[in-house]
Amino acid sequence: MADYKTTLNMPDTAFPMRGDLPKREPGWIQQWQQQKLYQKIREASAGRPKFILHDGPPYANGSLHLGHALNKVLKDIIVRSKTLAGFDAPYVPGWDCHGLPIEHKIEVTHGKNLPADKVRELSRAYAAEQVEIQKKGFIRLGVLGDWDNPYLTVAYANEAGEIRALAEIVKKGFVFKGLKPVNWCFDCGSALAEAEVEYEDKKSDAIDVAFTCTQPEALAAAFRLDSLPKPAAVVIWTTTPWTIPANQALNIHPEFDYALVDVGDRLLILAAELVEPCLKRYGLQGTVIGTAKGTRLAGLEFRHPFYDRVSIVYLAEYVGVDAGTGIVHCAPAYGVDDFNIWRANGRSFDEILSPVQGNGVYGPSLEFFGGQHIWKANPQIVEKLREVGALLKHETISHSYMHCWRHKTPIIYRATAQWFVGMDKQPNEGPTLRERALAAIEDTAFYPAWGQPRLHAMIAGRPDWCISRQRDWGVPIPFFLHKETGELHPRTVELMEEVAQRVEREGIEAWFKLDAAELLGAEAAQYEKTTDILDVWFDSGTTHWHVLRGSHNDGHAQGPRADLYLEGSDQHRGWFHSSLLTGAAIDGHAPYRALLTHGFLVDEKGYKMSKSLKNTIAPEEITDKMGAEILRLWAASTDYSGEIAASKEILARVVEVYRRVRNTLRFLLANTADFNIDTDALPVEQWLEIDRYALGLTRDLVARAETDYTKYEFHRVVQALQLFCSEDLGAFYLDILKDRLYTSAPKSVARRSAQTALWHITQTVVKLMAPILAFTAEEAWAVMSGNAEDSVMLHSFHKLPQTASDSELEARWSLIRAVRAEVMKEIEAVRTAGQVGASLQAEITVQAAGDKYAALASLGEDLRFVFITSAAQVVQVASEADEKITVTPSTHQKCGRCWHYRADVGRNPAHPELCGRCDDNLHGAGEARSHA
Repeated sequence: MADYKTTLNMPDTAFPMRGDLPKREPGWIQQWQQQKLYQKIREASAGRPKFILHDGPPYANGSLHLGHALNKVLKDIIVRSKTLAGFDAPYVPGWDCHGLPIEHKIEVTHGKNLPADKVRELSRAYAAEQVEIQKKGFIRLGVLGDWDNPYLTVAYANEAGEIRALAEIVKKGFVFKGLKPVNWCFDCGSALAEAEVEYEDKKSDAIDVAFTCTQPEALAAAFRLDSLPKPAAVVIWTTTPWTIPANQALNIHPEFDYALVDVGDRLLILAAELVEPCLKRYGLQGTVIGTAKGTRLAGLEFRHPFYDRVSIVYLAEYVGVDAGTGIVHCAPAYGVDDFNIWRANGRSFDEILSPVQGNGVYGPSLEFFGGQHIWKANPQIVEKLREVGALLKHETISHSYMHCWRHKTPIIYRATAQWFVGMDKQPNEGPTLRERALAAIEDTAFYPAWGQPRLHAMIAGRPDWCISRQRDWGVPIPFFLHKETGELHPRTVELMEEVAQRVEREGIEAWFKLDAAELLGAEAAQYEKTTDILDVWFDSGTTHWHVLRGSHNDGHAQGPRADLYLEGSDQHRGWFHSSLLTGAAIDGHAPYRALLTHGFLVDEKGYKMSKSLKNTIAPEEITDKMGAEILRLWAASTDYSGEIAASKEILARVVEVYRRVRNTLRFLLANTADFNIDTDALPVEQWLEIDRYALGLTRDLVARAETDYTKYEFHRVVQALQLFCSEDLGAFYLDILKDRLYTSAPKSVARRSAQTALWHITQTVVKLMAPILAFTAEEAWAVMSGNAEDSVMLHSFHKLPQTASDSELEARWSLIRAVRAEVMKEIEAVRTAGQVGASLQAEITVQAAGDKYAALASLGEDLRFVFITSAAQVVQVASEADEKITVTPSTHQKCGRCWHYRADVGRNPAHPELCGRCDDNLHGAGEARSHA
């Protein structure tokens, strides 16, 4: 028997079946760096429309976790897809380098009580080390960017830019100094931003406390009684006994009904609808002897349980009756609502009692409890209340309570003198900051859409922004305050610019070593320098000012607005939030046109990934074992709008998806290896029908994928690519095409038609996958182009040949595909029964009616190639009820070349093992096909 293998057009490619990604990816990265690929992309994109994704800076502390990797890969997918879509889409990575976590790390490593300048020196060095470590991790993921020139909030120019941004906000009249309760962490020794607060369960002492009335006649009149038969007291309920020493008022709701209840030894005032549960809690019996609206009780005075002072009743609509007694004790130094009610009633800052120091210890002058930490003093305060007869109930409850997100310790509200950006403060001109920010939200696109109401609710309800911190490692608030009046220097904005110029040359250290006389001259004796630093969220929140328009402007940015910010959902409280407020204050609008939010990582059981649960997966674990490409494909495959699951099992499934795509790509490359688009291509009009149909399927893929890239729905892109490779190509088109590719004459119309279609499909698939499968796309592109210096990222999404829409062709081939699927099932059943081996041993008869018959009959002799059988015929029947598929084993001889079983095998005595078709392809004019 002759060996006809050498007469076949066998596929050939340098693109290996195995990606061997962990070993090969570092080499590709090195190649990109050596070739300066990012800079080449910038040059190739010059003059295109801009697309700016502004990088939310990760914090320069600690090794990368999977959330970091997810975030950076999503950004890279967007930048790459925008580049391929025809935009100039630079990517400048950044890092957040100031703040308490780094300062805390320095304290842990080098000890507390270091000189402030030493803390700054060590912090700056530590941040630089962390940036380099994290940078290597991000580069390993295949993320393209200006890694040699990232923006760092610690860079002198950016530190100076932040001061200038603050000066703009000061100039516009949004900044003020005030005594207000702020989130305060004893471990940090500083105020916290809203984003630095998390809620955890905490056990607390819940107490009901009686405040004795000092105005019995006025109280009787309020309840429309002639007199009080016995002493009366109002009852409050609180879970913070430590605030009782700072009590200064009692708050009640103006519209609630309050009851005067006789419980034997005294009268108790309680919200009318809470009388029964309260008495049950106290173990008392009682009779209501009068009721009064809250408004009638306003202004009454009650005595503090153990201090010689009175607490006045104020009206407050925030008071509720969902728990407690319907009366809230008011310590204006330790509660936002309490503070606001105090001020609303004309009481001054100076009158506020604030006995708790920054370390959580009561001041030494506080009677009974001075020098004690508030948490340790709680039981003693409870005991004191019991001693004086004011305690009606004491129990321990578990409830959600504020904690520091760094130290995981309980925090408090504490009134301190701080610098604020006012949400409702009237600026020098225009709307308030809250009004500006809410309007900006309406002008922003959100992906997913639920981000808009979430951010809107946060802005609508947020308090003034406390921007000052009492720490060392941060950008200073460079104010000079008059020693007597406390007022800002009249040239504050001008002085801030002079400070900024010094910081631009020497860093923030320039402020801390500055002698006031250098700027103020003889006035220096009247002023003192502030020592506070800016909230770290102000650092990242002003990068639109000093990065997009400053250190990295350089033609990259479209004015002060980026096209997109992308971060995790926690950044509605963080970077999205602070950027919105600073942008609205400075420019009157958000610094972004759109916000994209991704969810948090969970394991396969839905538990949030955390080190304590030991369910985390380090990015390097994935890249070392599977390759960064698998991590990228996982990131793109996930619907990031909710929680994002990751596990070894999930990643294993991603590997299988990758293999299917890679195998498809290898087939495409192998069967176009001897094809040159410039010399071998056929116009679409000369293509076989199935090739034109495949072009239509590819066009559908392009439309779906490019639309989904635009909507940032990458999981749909992956689904479309996967379905196209496995169903449209692997299970249908390529399966049918093999015979024509392998057995037709190398330069025949039939083969060149297929190869022309495959070339366009390959171009399309490689470019559509390039934003996601960055390494594999470059590997394939090198094979396709034959130029190691070329890159797929220097091109655009592929433009398919223009053809008129052919709905009739698409409808007909859709019917043919449906019948083919049924035929495959029947062949498999016969094969399982042992009647045939491969499908080429089968002959098919399809009985079909109507359009189905017409579609199949239109293929003529080519029908067998669609079914991959040696023979196929279609017989018309009257109705669908008569339709049937019959599979029979062929009785003919097998062709030694194409393996079809045909009656004309041996037609040419000179080649007795060949069928007529193969004989024509090898020795004659070649076979003629028109459909498949």
